[in-house]
Amino acid sequence: MKKKPVTGMRDILPGEMQIRNYAMDLIRDTYGSFGFLPLETPCVEHIENLSSKQGGENEKLIFKILKRGEKLKLDQAKEEADLVDGGLRYDLTVPLSRYYANHANDLPAPFKALQMGNVWRADRPQRGRFRQFMQCDIDILGESSCLAEIELILATTTLLGRLDFKDFTIRINDRKILKAMAGYSGLPEESYDTVFIILDKMDKIGAQGVADELEKEGFAAAAVEKYMELFGQLGSDADGVRRCGEILEGIVERSSIENLVYIMESVEAVKAADFKICFDPTLVRGMSYYTGPIFEVSMDEYGGSVGGGGRYDEMIGKFTGQETCACGFSIGFERIVMLLMERGFEVPTAREKTAYLIEKNMPAEQMRPILRQARELREQGNPVNLAVMKKNKKFQKEQLRQEGYGQIIEFYREKE
Repeated sequence: MKKKPVTGMRDILPGEMQIRNYAMDLIRDTYGSFGFLPLETPCVEHIENLSSKQGGENEKLIFKILKRGEKLKLDQAKEEADLVDGGLRYDLTVPLSRYYANHANDLPAPFKALQMGNVWRADRPQRGRFRQFMQCDIDILGESSCLAEIELILATTTLLGRLDFKDFTIRINDRKILKAMAGYSGLPEESYDTVFIILDKMDKIGAQGVADELEKEGFAAAAVEKYMELFGQLGSDADGVRRCGEILEGIVERSSIENLVYIMESVEAVKAADFKICFDPTLVRGMSYYTGPIFEVSMDEYGGSVGGGGRYDEMIGKFTGQETCACGFSIGFERIVMLLMERGFEVPTAREKTAYLIEKNMPAEQMRPILRQARELREQGNPVNLAVMKKNKKFQKEQLRQEGYGQIIEFYREKE
């Protein structure tokens, strides 16, 4: 028997669970105040849904599930499809799209959805990244205006502010602007996916590294040079978006420029947290299902992204045959919790936690009044922990104080 978890999975100790539960309660409260409604979907999805070429690189990381019972015919299998019919979900967006397609008639319009649940990816584990991890998503389905993007960004940044995160950055772009910049530079449309995969490495390998990789892929040097020069001509504020619109006049839809400016200026005017919102024309987002504005949360203390999202107006239509406007934002819950733990975060509580240390072999007639006291305190909403007194009472008390027990009361047997 192996006592360590499977690679990429982990056991979570009580101290971290307290922080996780606090964060999840705050998520429900904050997002609920913006009108988002909770839902739940199964962790297992049809393999056809997960492999629909909507999930980008994540489709290579699916934990696939073999057919079961009589359906599993190993001796007759000729390809993977003969063996596999399901998989563990790699995000919450694909399941939400199926859910909405199935229940749209029973849901409000637009539908503001809140999901929290584990997802699985056969990824290489590293700091803040696991093979099983919690995602927390908010999505607005059925809203075509950029009010959806504004609400998603304001709700997410309000939550991060309530968790005492400051000086973070919301990076924003639009997939239509991304494609227009590549077209303006003379890069072939059929190669956009390759171009964007390379561009997505900008923060790791720099502008020169991106240019070198594009040329190695065989793109014309003149087109690469024009492409890279374009990024240097744009600022990071709303005026930078307007400048982009001027350069790409006739190539990019005017509404894409106007909507991005509208989103940025609206968020900046009413934001409740301490953060910056910046236009980043190098922002790609890996999922191929994005169709419009895209955004990420970057934090210096993590050294990268701790959340992201965007508009995906075509995904639900793949289930229903009818296009449904959709936009979502997901926070990296595991990374947020990790940062809180690294800074020594303590869960705030207005209730006093009391510990009763009871001498071993306490007679029943002396034990019952103690149990009644504990019940009365709990009825008042105050946590009470009953424990048998250990020989090393000093160490036991230290542990209880670390767990937040401000009052420790000792009970001894009455002498006969």
